[in-house]
Amino acid sequence: MKKLRILCLVVAMLMVIGLLAGCGGGGGGNGDADADVITIGVLAPLTGGVAQFGTSVYRGLNLYIDQFNARGGLQIETITFDEEGNASLAVTGYNSLFDQNVTAIIGAVTSGPTMAVVPFAFEDNMPMITASATHAGVTVADDGTVFTNMFRSCFIDPFQGQKMAEFAVEVLEARTAAILFSNEIDYSIGLRDAFEEKARELGLEVVVVENFPDDAVDFRGQLTNIAQHNPDVLFVPAYVRHIALIGPQSAEVGLEGTTLLGADGWAGTVAFMEDVSSIEGAYFLTGFSPDVDDPMVQQFIRDYQARHGSIPDMFAAQAFDAAMILIDAIERTLAATDYNPASEEFRIALIANMARTNLTGVTGHIAFDEFNNPQKTAVILNVADGVEVFWGYF
Repeated sequence: MKKLRILCLVVAMLMVIGLLAGCGGGGGGNGDADADVITIGVLAPLTGGVAQFGTSVYRGLNLYIDQFNARGGLQIETITFDEEGNASLAVTGYNSLFDQNVTAIIGAVTSGPTMAVVPFAFEDNMPMITASATHAGVTVADDGTVFTNMFRSCFIDPFQGQKMAEFAVEVLEARTAAILFSNEIDYSIGLRDAFEEKARELGLEVVVVENFPDDAVDFRGQLTNIAQHNPDVLFVPAYVRHIALIGPQSAEVGLEGTTLLGADGWAGTVAFMEDVSSIEGAYFLTGFSPDVDDPMVQQFIRDYQARHGSIPDMFAAQAFDAAMILIDAIERTLAATDYNPASEEFRIALIANMARTNLTGVTGHIAFDEFNNPQKTAVILNVADGVEVFWGYF
């Protein structure tokens, strides 16, 4: 497979060189900038159970790319593969994009599909950046191997789980906690582990832990058991589709006096639910808030709203930044090398330049640590009077 890929890549490079010679254009960084077109791949679930996240990511990254292309000069084209939130389909999509000689890939969106793709991309020296896959294993394998080609513009699960345990103790002064998580979702498992570990360190007693399958629609049994323990907080590291059911069902079983806590999978929950009264008072961590008073953020919101008629969520904002990070590194690589953008040499140089990222996006200032994870401040949102409001940085 590897040899076949290399052969296909060589043939494609020769075709590109021939086309450029016939047109009198130049490849790499020293050609006519107006003639430069670079193709990047996009892996996102545009259908399926997590399509709401994929759609937001798709909209955010395309907004940045379209604005970049409107400036003239270097042009970015995209090839998109709908991976439906499925790990096997994501691998199929990756191979398809690789065979089409993309220079880099934005995606995938959720942790499971992304982790399925990363080992292949690592072997191929394919630069990748995800806007929303938060599992620690996205950039570091179980054996400690760092996937040097893989970057992200979002927080990692351990950071989120630890932060929410700290928030429960330091801000809410909680003494007891419960956890309700999915035992079939890598994202949910990673957050549960991090929250529980940090809770023990802080003296926050976890009195009960319940789990559910990914496709669950009835959580009343787990919630009834949790209610019997009357915890101060209930941490639910899950996705919007789960919260939309867990919220009302928690009210049905009489779970009162317990503050719901979540992470970035909650982003957009209020817009997803018809009646949000059951999650009133909840807090969750996210990477973006439209209430931040910053000119760059507010311009992004106006542009997104003009195009889509809605306020951008965290996924759109992080995707906007992911596209910015990737294209900034592409420009620096073009300026510093003569490699053809379809070549492995260019991709390797691009990876090195992505690691040197130092810029400010709509989700804050972004630079990468030794594991290619961004170092950023967390945003806490509170559900108050039926809307998600900016509580503050934490």
